[in-house]
Amino acid sequence: MPPITSSPSSAIGGSSSMSTVVAETASGYHELNISCYSATKTVRNGKYIKSGTFNVGGHIWYIKFYPAGYDAERVGWICLFLCLDKAASKNAVVNARFKFSLLDDQGNPDSAYSKDYSQVRAFKPSRSLGWGYTKFIKTDAQWKASKHFKNDCFSIRCDVMVMLGLRSKSSTRQFIDAPPSDLHLDLGELLSKGEGADVTFDVDSELFSAHKNVLSARSSVFRAELVGPMKEKTVAPVVIRDMESRVFKALLHFIYTDMLPAMEVGEEIAMAQHLLVAADRYDLKRLKMICENKLCYRIAKGTVITTLVLAEQHGCRVLKESCFAFVASLGSLKTVMDTDGYDHLRRSCPSLHNELVAKLDVLYRRKSIWRSLWCFSA
Repeated sequence: MPPITSSPSSAIGGSSSMSTVVAETASGYHELNISCYSATKTVRNGKYIKSGTFNVGGHIWYIKFYPAGYDAERVGWICLFLCLDKAASKNAVVNARFKFSLLDDQGNPDSAYSKDYSQVRAFKPSRSLGWGYTKFIKTDAQWKASKHFKNDCFSIRCDVMVMLGLRSKSSTRQFIDAPPSDLHLDLGELLSKGEGADVTFDVDSELFSAHKNVLSARSSVFRAELVGPMKEKTVAPVVIRDMESRVFKALLHFIYTDMLPAMEVGEEIAMAQHLLVAADRYDLKRLKMICENKLCYRIAKGTVITTLVLAEQHGCRVLKESCFAFVASLGSLKTVMDTDGYDHLRRSCPSLHNELVAKLDVLYRRKSIWRSLWCFSA
């Protein structure tokens, strides 16, 4: 029997088709922020800290973080495991791939400090340990001096890809992948050109043109001032007091593009502080959270007290606790008193000062007890 060929010249009135088996997946990631690593050293070898839960692919996950090693053979290593939540899994077996990455000082995963399970792993509710790495990062002096470890803080990202199933995809149907949204570019251009602007702001003697509808859609405060019952009755420029023009310009850029503008090196901390105040003033919750997060990773001895006061004044709970943790890591009350802004804190915010002293007193007493117990056992 002669062989069957696929040559077009030998086929009369034939047709061809193709199908592809496609694996459907769902992806997501979770960032684990360690804001005071020195405090985790009280966790013994073989013990872990459980992260918050997160949802990927319709399943609930969490991370086990071993700051002092998984067992006696892994002392000096940070260990990480991805686990499937037993209570929410309903005894289902979930196939997934995952990757742990250390984030650099810009918040991006560093490929040099990433570990990726290339194979799909079966996560079972009965497997409480999950899957992960018993030697993810060696906690030596070299790592602590790197760009990933700043002010006793670092962040780890866990990317998860859940395998949902397989399906057959026919080539007779055509699909077009939509490009990423460029709405922020269009609105940013609208702001820069000022076309159709119907309101002008006077900020520190500099004028800015904007659009009432855009501002009111993004900020309840602007909505009340510009289109609500409390709107301005005059067509003259709206005067914004107690704000620098560069801060207001950055605020407008975020309102139109949902992104922070590019900043000069060295001005990120000051701009984040000013923008946090502006975001709280105009009820821009996402901008406020972005600024609070940036400041959590930029706490230093020279700025911790002023940042603490800022967090207290604007209701930033996470930033306030991060400042308390950093102050506690300084080692003594005298060291804290030598920091910039301490006298201002004591005079202007006596209740916050008393809260800080009380927290330090509890911490130092606890350290003294542990030190006494250790000396006694030794």
